[in-house]
Order: sequence, then C-alpha cells, then structure tokens
Amino acid sequence: MTAIDPTLTWRVVEARLAAETDARRRALLTNLLAHMHAEAAGDLDGLLATLAPDPQYHQWGAVPTDAGPKGRAAVTSFYRDYIASGATNLEYDVERLVVDDNCIATDGVMRIVYPGRALQAAGRPVDDPDAHYLYETRMGVFYPYDSEGRMLGEDTYVGRDGFATLRRLDPDELPAALRPAPTG
Repeated sequence: MTAIDPTLTWRVVEARLAAETDARRRALLTNLLAHMHAEAAGDLDGLLATLAPDPQYHQWGAVPTDAGPKGRAAVTSFYRDYIASGATNLEYDVERLVVDDNCIATDGVMRIVYPGRALQAAGRPVDDPDAHYLYETRMGVFYPYDSEGRMLGEDTYVGRDGFATLRRLDPDELPAALRPAPTG
C-alpha cells in the first residue's frame, strides 16, 4: 500500500471552496489550492504565481530559530532546491482548516517521500542512498494574504523533527511514479 496519498493535501481545501460563498475567502482558497497543486507537481512558475512580490517564510519547531527563506530570490531558490531534491511526493493530511479575510490556517500530518540521495546530499545519514524514506510530522501552517489575494508567505510550525524518525519505504509503499519498472 502506498505510504502517501497526495490528494489528501487539497481534499479539505476543495471541500471548503465548494461550500464557501464569500468572494474574498473563495479567492484565498483558490490561491491556496493552486499553490498546493503546483507544489505537488514541482511547478516552480505555478508556485511563484501564487505569491506576493516579497514573500516571507517562517519555519518553527524542528530548529530553535526561524529557518524560513525571506524575499523573492530566497523563496525561489528554496522551491528550486525542493523541486530538484525530488521530494515533491508529499501528503499534507489537513485535519483543520480555518479561513478569514486575511489568512488561512491549516493543521494536520505532513508526510514526504524523500529520495535517499537527497537526504545524503543534505548531510542526513541513510543506509541506502538509492532507497526512499518517509518523513512524518504534525504541522500547522498559517498562510497570510495581501489585499490582492496573493500569499505573503508561510508560517509553519512542526511538532517534532520528522528527519529524526525517517523510515525506509518498501518499493510497494512508493507512489507509482517512483516505483521501479517491472523486470522480465
């Protein structure tokens, strides 16, 4: 059975968008949905199109200080590196979603399938660089928005360091796109 279901990432957002009647909140939800789809697809241009001109990212919890990229160039580099790492296979199982006129807040479990080589390149020990590993943590994310409905950044809070509990995945747990081709 596959370890992740990427569609869980946007399931709650789609349901809320279908029920939302307020135009401003619909615009923010539409932006977040586009952002989530672009992230899963590794679409750098699509990701950047959802952001305000000077995005500010804040990352808290796994490290003692804010580790998020600040500014368009740093955020572009962050996403470029993320896409190049091959870690776009993720599931953010959103359990709570709160929307107001200036911010969306989500809470749930984040699962990311990381290639062993990407972890190794980042200085993380792995027993097999050709294998894939599951990162898992509880995550809360605040997505603030500007007056034009563009995302001002992301403020993420994690419950634990998901890298500390990486689990090597069996081939049958990998998303279809990552499974080895059948032989014979």
